[in-house]
Amino acid sequence: QVQLVESGGGLVQPGGSLRLSCAASGSIFSINTMAWFRQPPRKQRESVAVITSSGSTSYRDSVKGRFTISRDNGKNTVSLEMNSMKPEDTAVYYCRIFTGRGVEYWGQGTQVTVSS
Repeated sequence: QVQLVESGGGLVQPGGSLRLSCAASGSIFSINTMAWFRQPPRKQRESVAVITSSGSTSYRDSVKGRFTISRDNGKNTVSLEMNSMKPEDTAVYYCRIFTGRGVEYWGQGTQVTVSS
């Protein structure tokens, strides 16, 4: 059984920063890609940032230059540093992993609200 536990969400003012973390535990032998998705109110879930096992990263255009994804392979964690936040970043944020066996797991989600 694999579990993903996210933390770090909350309320932040426009222009502020938050750091999300996601820890994977359980029967994990290896993790390929790790990613953050988000689901804004009344919208579909969308990809935010992805990081491969070798450390290559990709971002959706609207967060480039503001968000940074990173991972710690020894601890099976993935983080998302969010700076210069905007109201349109408001969403439930989810972490997702693909294991070396090609199995996908999702976290339970953490609310991020950007508002003055």
